[in-house]
Amino acid sequence: MAPSVTYARRLGLFSATMVVIGGVIGSGIFLNPSIVAQRVGTPGLTTFSWALGGVIALLGAFCFAELGNRMPRVGGGYAYLRDAYGPLPAFLYGWALLLVISTGAIAAVAVTFASYAGPLLGLGTEATIPLAVGAIVLLSAVNYAGVKPGAVTQNVFTVLKLAALAVLIAAGLGSDIVVAPSAAAPAIAAPSGAGGTFVAVGAALVPILFAYGGWQQSNFIAEEIVDVERTLPRAILLGTAAVMTVYVLANLAYLRTLGVSGLAASAAPAAGVMAAVVGPVGAKLIAAGIAASTFGFLNLVILVTPRVYQAMAADGVFLPQLAALHPRFRTPTPAIVLQGAWAIVLTLSGTYGQLLDYVVFGDWIFFGLTASTLLVYRARERKAGATSGPGFRAPLYPLTPALFALAAVYVVASSVASNPKNAAIGAGLLALGVPVFLYWRRAGGSGR
Repeated sequence: MAPSVTYARRLGLFSATMVVIGGVIGSGIFLNPSIVAQRVGTPGLTTFSWALGGVIALLGAFCFAELGNRMPRVGGGYAYLRDAYGPLPAFLYGWALLLVISTGAIAAVAVTFASYAGPLLGLGTEATIPLAVGAIVLLSAVNYAGVKPGAVTQNVFTVLKLAALAVLIAAGLGSDIVVAPSAAAPAIAAPSGAGGTFVAVGAALVPILFAYGGWQQSNFIAEEIVDVERTLPRAILLGTAAVMTVYVLANLAYLRTLGVSGLAASAAPAAGVMAAVVGPVGAKLIAAGIAASTFGFLNLVILVTPRVYQAMAADGVFLPQLAALHPRFRTPTPAIVLQGAWAIVLTLSGTYGQLLDYVVFGDWIFFGLTASTLLVYRARERKAGATSGPGFRAPLYPLTPALFALAAVYVVASSVASNPKNAAIGAGLLALGVPVFLYWRRAGGSGR
């Protein structure tokens, strides 16, 4: 049953752009570029791989910008999949988000936040889980009270994470200090020949594309954005371009200070750069930056994802109670509570890491499928003989969605090949959504 209360349009271009940036930048750029350096072996290929990942992200951003302009509906990818391919694929996307992808990410990021924030607050490791749970409760309460408080929180912590990255980039690029890699660090060999380079860059793109993922979440809150047909495409493109710039500059800073061998050998390159350039206080500064970044990312996921569950319930294919919006706050409060409760269960159980390993490939399945809906919309447009389309149209169509979908296929195939057992278990978890969908469709209506 559709809710009688509607969403309120309260987010402008700045807030929407901060949602895009905040949905992408978490802890990965501070911690994980070493994996890329290990796989490509040279400074040039490392920089090229991050730039290429940014180009692929921009291709996806073009697709989602047009989709947001065509169908500015709450739920984003859920709404596009439902309209293009039917209710079952759309439901499975929402099911995966609730079961593991978003709630598992909330649990994992909350623990990461607590592991950095705890020592800064003088707390021991025994406080990590309580602090993580407290962060989930606090941010769920903030977003319960309205999209505006959630967006203000998002804006503040996105600015803080960008400031932390700006300090890191300035320190790395502005210093002449070069840190020699540990004598125990393994030698990094450059790939040989065009074939070896192609394979190495392809392997590096897997962690890079996961680091670039997240900007599509702004489409979840389309019905809460002012002048959405113009604002959402601009926010997606501005935010994605900003993230690409920051990621490439951060890696240049790592390479200048640590070198490619040092970067490959470092489990925490951001801390390594700051400690080398600024000293012990630098490590504390970057720890604070990572805490702010993960807290902002945590807020973003809690802010946007309940809109998907609410849209599912409004379509009659999930718990009908989740269709309700708060009469005063105009937020999907039952969906926020359910998401927070399940994320806390995953946090306390400690199973979130393993569950995320199972279904991490599923996120990119739906990513590619959602981008491909643009092909369906354009085909319908041609069949209807439409002489004009939406205000924003993805450039270089049909290459834009086709290339992005191919990149998604590559990420999924690489994830499955690296751990087929996990992929099989993850496919089983996704398949559990089919009987749930059939039950609620019969119980709640036919779905749209």
